[in-house]
Amino acid sequence: MSDADSGRARAALDRAADRLLDASVGERIAIATASTALALLIGLIVVALAGYDAAEFLGNVAVGAFGDANALARTLKFTTLFVLTGVAVAISFRAGVFNIGVQGQFVVGGFATVVTILWLAPLLPTGAVGGVLLMLLGTASGIVAGGVYAAIPGALKAYGDANEIVTTIMLNFIATGVVGYFVDGPFRGEGNRAPNTARIPEYVSLPRIVFDVPDFSVVGLAVTLAVVVAIAWFLARTRYGYDMVTSGHQVAAATFSGVNAKQTIVATMTLSGMVAGVAGALFAIMIQGYYSDPSGIGTYGFDAIAVSLLAANNPLGVVPAGLLFGGLDSAGSHLRINSDVPVQLIDGIIGLVVLFVAAPELFRMAAARTGLGGDN
Repeated sequence: MSDADSGRARAALDRAADRLLDASVGERIAIATASTALALLIGLIVVALAGYDAAEFLGNVAVGAFGDANALARTLKFTTLFVLTGVAVAISFRAGVFNIGVQGQFVVGGFATVVTILWLAPLLPTGAVGGVLLMLLGTASGIVAGGVYAAIPGALKAYGDANEIVTTIMLNFIATGVVGYFVDGPFRGEGNRAPNTARIPEYVSLPRIVFDVPDFSVVGLAVTLAVVVAIAWFLARTRYGYDMVTSGHQVAAATFSGVNAKQTIVATMTLSGMVAGVAGALFAIMIQGYYSDPSGIGTYGFDAIAVSLLAANNPLGVVPAGLLFGGLDSAGSHLRINSDVPVQLIDGIIGLVVLFVAAPELFRMAAARTGLGGDN
């Protein structure tokens, strides 16, 4: 490539970076929405080229996501987890810290919740009162565990200049391996064939309101929405939330204004991990009722990255983004059973959505970090 061609390519990148860096939150959400629609359109074209009925496939997607009460409950169940883990990612991303370890914090939080409930159940009364107490104490344990686990890479970044992307990814594998060892060893339930902990008591469960299904309660969804509102208010309306965002993006400016940037980075990661711990607790109490090998529980913490990017890292925007991903996951479960479309093709379409959603926002974030753009 000649110098002239390189210059033109660089100028084009600078223009694109300037446009994305200057985009408002609404414009970024619009870009992500258009990217999602384009990914689904391409997915339907691929389905048609593979010899399947694209219209029937699209109909099955709608039925699988919202076709009846069971489908809607399944969608809202997945949405609950995607929203919470998406908010966990959004907290750190908005503050310029890349917490790729939400999956590990989710796993640690859920495991801590189950272990706490199993340990305390013999010491507390049974029935509704005991169940509520155990859920509150178990969730508190999950929040603390998730927060502490996220604080580790936060401290490494703040005081050791370690790359948080690398450390959080490594800690994901450590969480999966260690918790997997525990549920297959010291904490394995007596007589369990599979590597699972003992089941928590039946009275430790969220009430079945609206949907009579065993693994979803609108109470869990209500808790999720309350967390979203609280985090959005905290980041936008409090001094500490402002300090978090400033410390991540402009360390020098934050330090000059009297903010301890290093401590704030650790606090940001800790808060992110605490929200992931809430997601892990809800997963353990509302969905599983025990804890199993984390390698098979789903990749909610990883998918949350795309959820947050789709919402332009806005906690309130994570709600519709989480609903979209919840619907896609629910539809995928339905299609695997009720459609002749290969599972790999379904997963590929979901992957297209993730790729198309993530690409513009990742480019914008990379431009902000590297100085790409004519105005930088």
